[in-house]
Amino acid sequence: MRDGTTLGTEGASDASPDASRRFDGTGAPVTGRGRRRARRGRTWGLSACGLVLAVPAALLLVRLTGRDTGTPLAVPMVLFPHSAVLALLVLGVAIAVRALRSGVVAAVALVLLLAQVWLVAPRFVADAGSGDVPASAARLRVATLNTDEGAVDPRAVVEMVRADRIDVLAVEQTPARGLDALDGAGLGDLLPYHALHPEYDSSIYSRFPLTAADTTDIDTVWPQTTARVAVGGRTVRLAAIHTYYPLGNVGRWTRDMASLAVLARDDGPDTVFLGDFNATLDHAPMRSLLAAGLTDTHAELGRGWAPTWPVGTGIMPPLVQLDHVLHGSGLAGVSVRERTLAGTDHRAVVAELAVLPEKAAVLLTG
Repeated sequence: MRDGTTLGTEGASDASPDASRRFDGTGAPVTGRGRRRARRGRTWGLSACGLVLAVPAALLLVRLTGRDTGTPLAVPMVLFPHSAVLALLVLGVAIAVRALRSGVVAAVALVLLLAQVWLVAPRFVADAGSGDVPASAARLRVATLNTDEGAVDPRAVVEMVRADRIDVLAVEQTPARGLDALDGAGLGDLLPYHALHPEYDSSIYSRFPLTAADTTDIDTVWPQTTARVAVGGRTVRLAAIHTYYPLGNVGRWTRDMASLAVLARDDGPDTVFLGDFNATLDHAPMRSLLAAGLTDTHAELGRGWAPTWPVGTGIMPPLVQLDHVLHGSGLAGVSVRERTLAGTDHRAVVAELAVLPEKAAVLLTG
């Protein structure tokens, strides 16, 4: 009896610790301390996921409410499309990482991701009827380039004009010495007509005669250069645009954009605004400008991803599209592309526009 009792007691003492043990995914036992450590790790991990999701959530809120108008929030808004990557990353972590699996975190990340896709996706779908431009419609090939204080290689500009058969070129942030360099490289031989205003930061070159060449008197930090050109029996109004930048003075930039919207409403359907707007399609002031009667050629043709700045850094690829070709309802986009030229931190935007017959303009714009 004594031996049996001893054996039974020993058996019970051997079994008791095993019954209370927990095992991790590798089969190794986890002690109470290990469980506490795992809980702390999960708490910290989920907290980190929440902080990461706060970025796309905040940008989405600003995007939906337009709170970037006149506020410093305009600066981070340029990264709105990129923030979808953060939501996608957290969604993957909340599903794939066993220790951080969370239905709530995954659901929040998915909602943010879908909302961002819903807002950005239309830019990747060409507008209905965008390919129905009449073959007989007159064409106008335009380009815009911020020359970075004239630092661009002037020979590269001339080669772009020649290769792409540019009819109208708008240059921004180009001082007198930059214009002299372009002239010395032979730009005047290709585009002999011009409205040059280096003192006001933007200029226009043209293959065709320009009329009504002038500068605006609207409330922008500096006047914008304007001119008119005859294309296919119609007069197209041109505006070379360079606004102030949000990082420098967001209130000044907002007033610039609002003034451009007034100009667009006054100019009518046969209008082309091209230049460096220091704005993306996610900025509320840019959307207000488009609502004034303009169309972004990239979005119209489904070219929703076309970053133009910064370039030439050697490390960072271009991240945001600040340079645009916008046009009124009397024209339609046929093609658009970007060109990288040595010396400047902006990519050039080259677009071919069709001057629509009046009936076709009505049909294409609905």
